[in-house]
Amino acid sequence: MMDQSLNDIDEMIVQEKMQAALEYQNEAWADGMADGIEPEIIADAALALVMRETIRIHGEDGAEEMLENLRERMLAGEFSPHRIIQ
Repeated sequence: MMDQSLNDIDEMIVQEKMQAALEYQNEAWADGMADGIEPEIIADAALALVMRETIRIHGEDGAEEMLENLRERMLAGEFSPHRIIQ
């Protein structure tokens, strides 16, 4: 029971950090747009940074696994702007 509570707390902390990280990224995106940088360029730069950092942290195999996971999530519609969350 105690382990479950600790796991729940750990999951809440991760979710809070994810929300904060998304807010930072949204701010950076908005700043770039305000400076006249096209969204395609911002997206390309963000993806390049993500890949460099992922390879640095997890190696090329880990980065490949992440890309495969993201592909599955994309095909499932997780990132669709028209996605309806129920």
